[in-house]
Amino acid sequence: MHEASLAPDPLQSRAAIAVRSLQGHEHARWDAFVDTCPEATFFHRAGWQTIMEQGFKHDSYFLYAEQDGRIAGVLPLAHLRSRLFGSSLVSLPFCVYGGIAGGSAAVRQALDGAALALARRLGVGHLEYRWREVPESADPSWLHKPLYATFRRPLLPDAEQNLLAIPRKQRAVVRKAIAGGLHSAIDYDLNRFYPIYAASVHRLGTPVFARRHFALLRTVFGDACQILTVYHGQQAQASVLLFYFRDEVLPYYGGGSVLARSTGANDFMYWEAMRRACARGYRLFDFGRSKLGTGAYDFKKNWGFAPQPLPYAYQLVRAKALPEVNPLNPKYALFIRAWRRLPLPLANLLGPHIVRQLG
Repeated sequence: MHEASLAPDPLQSRAAIAVRSLQGHEHARWDAFVDTCPEATFFHRAGWQTIMEQGFKHDSYFLYAEQDGRIAGVLPLAHLRSRLFGSSLVSLPFCVYGGIAGGSAAVRQALDGAALALARRLGVGHLEYRWREVPESADPSWLHKPLYATFRRPLLPDAEQNLLAIPRKQRAVVRKAIAGGLHSAIDYDLNRFYPIYAASVHRLGTPVFARRHFALLRTVFGDACQILTVYHGQQAQASVLLFYFRDEVLPYYGGGSVLARSTGANDFMYWEAMRRACARGYRLFDFGRSKLGTGAYDFKKNWGFAPQPLPYAYQLVRAKALPEVNPLNPKYALFIRAWRRLPLPLANLLGPHIVRQLG
């Protein structure tokens, strides 16, 4: 692990606040804070330290501010190093949300100071916080660029109410899928999910995560990580890996077969995620982030979800400009077209080596 304290010189910082690095035996303590912190998300959980280090081989720096013997704020960070895309310190790679959770203005200032000092020491291009909302005490010197929005909406207590809350055209697609005999089941292994997911992202021209990434997610997060698969008869047509956090459900990695579009399996899959979550007492559906102006963005709006812009924030360290590592960057268009043409087995072999550098 990394050194026990990454705080500024104690003589120069507030005496009542100490910034420390999360140690392996402290995961339960960290998660106890995250579970009750209003600003915290599933991606602030301590298990992501294991995902970063064991799954992606990235150094992690999970910082927390301690005050009066208690955790007062947390900031999970990981160091991305890539010959292709540069070096960055991010809260948190491979996650849609991050940044500081909890704390007074003084606590946030202490965590910000520690993160910036660490970013300079590591010599990264930039420091990035994946805020879901801008904190009231946020430093105005942070840079922003509009790229993503997230889609979140409360679930109603009754399944039929949730179905009626879906706009008419989209609701008709779901009803047609139900009438067509589609059904869903919880899968307890990756045998159906992974082939569907891998083929789906390949058609999009996106490098795939390794199968072991999903196995590690299941191991680390246990019952908070579940796979839902949609079938027509015995044929699996769509599958999604779900995260559960407090009263929220988050469909995070999903995909559909070539047949899924004609049968409505993708649409039915998200409806089943809603219906099952409602039955289990969950009260918020997080449809996840999408890039502005994309088909996924429009798809979620069609479900009646209002986009909420994600104010990701950046501090340049060695870089001279904000990063442009995303599929909408025209310079990656040739790569995406070429990737789609790769045989699927080769794409599945090469993809994990590339995707771990993207974050």
